[in-house]
Amino acid sequence: MTRRPPILSILIALIGAAFFLVPLIATFNFSLRMKRGELSFAAYRSVFESDTFLSVLSFSAVASLMAIVLGILIVVPTAYWVRLRLPRMRPVIEFLSLMPLIIPPVVLVFGYVRIYGTSSILPLTMTQMGTNILLVIGYVVLSIPYMYRAIDNGMASIDIATLTEAAESLGASRLRTIAVVIFPNVQSAIVSGAFLTFSISMGEFVITSLLNRPAFGPYLVQMGQDFAYQPSALAIMAFVFTWVCMVLMELFATRKPGQRLLPWFVRRTVQKGKL
Repeated sequence: MTRRPPILSILIALIGAAFFLVPLIATFNFSLRMKRGELSFAAYRSVFESDTFLSVLSFSAVASLMAIVLGILIVVPTAYWVRLRLPRMRPVIEFLSLMPLIIPPVVLVFGYVRIYGTSSILPLTMTQMGTNILLVIGYVVLSIPYMYRAIDNGMASIDIATLTEAAESLGASRLRTIAVVIFPNVQSAIVSGAFLTFSISMGEFVITSLLNRPAFGPYLVQMGQDFAYQPSALAIMAFVFTWVCMVLMELFATRKPGQRLLPWFVRRTVQKGKL
């Protein structure tokens, strides 16, 4: 007896797919109609030929990469130490890592301006470099919930205590243990968190706009106020970029974080009898 396909489930899936795909197709179709009477990529060429687009894209990319590096330097040692020595503090750390999802970004940026404004001991907002530092810190704070959970889940897949004891028995310091033992074993989780951080930072608007930084988010909003077809092209490019990041994240996430129990450097030093 053949089983009938679940018609209702298929219908719900098609309606859900249409809910997302129809606006996307309409936006893409509109972005091709910059020239009357024909379909062309004139709007995309106009975007790429703009010097402002290249400058804001490079600024956002550099700021996002700096946020990724800073987030990794903060989260990896924290998650490692909590799992190794402070397991009872995990609920507290997890609650603190969720705070950026509770506090609106507008409150966060006004707090930055208040603390690091003209009347503070460290007036970062008085210089462009200081404001850029605040922007990177804001990106790190917004990405902490995603970065922490990605790395924490990666560390849950490996035996941190055994790896640490093995490294310390060979004379490695705690910092070197993190750098050459723990870090390589959770690199797929770190890359997943890095892609999430990059996607969030590239499209962030509130903090970037209130700090008056030339980034991609405010540029996209400004283009939507001044032009008709170019914003649609930018929206499609942002969508494609986000999905590329998601696909890359999925490729790295499907790799088992604990597949390499000891990295190549540690295996080599073990064979030599020292670390």
